[in-house]
Amino acid sequence: MRILPDLQASVLCEDVRQEVSGNFILVGVVGVVRIPQLPISAFKLCVFNRWTAGVGQFTELVKFVGPDLKVIRQSSVKFALQDASHHATNVSVFTQVEFHLAGVHYIEVIVDDVMKLRYPLPLVVVPPAQGQPSSAQVTSETGS
Repeated sequence: MRILPDLQASVLCEDVRQEVSGNFILVGVVGVVRIPQLPISAFKLCVFNRWTAGVGQFTELVKFVGPDLKVIRQSSVKFALQDASHHATNVSVFTQVEFHLAGVHYIEVIVDDVMKLRYPLPLVVVPPAQGQPSSAQVTSETGS
């Protein structure tokens, strides 16, 4: 018997850490990205996904999609759920992600060729105030 899992959570953040207890700590949850200039490179972005209510072996695909609908980066991982009451946590780590266009980017989460979630990531160019130096790193803030 095989049951496609449900995506319980998907969160874009700057880092994911795991405690000795097994619990996860999400650092720098990202809702919108404000940058001083384009192009720019994000040092590290993580997509934290938690799956549940499925049975079988699966392949997760996470994609960063630009405003032009071109795939910027993607990550694939295989995982299994032995029982519908179990869960699986996958963390896709993307380093040196290059952003060339302002506008709404998207995170797509796909399992076995079925898109489970697509959520927006606005990328906004905010020039530094007069007298402020320009930075070449991505800064993130939680959006609502």
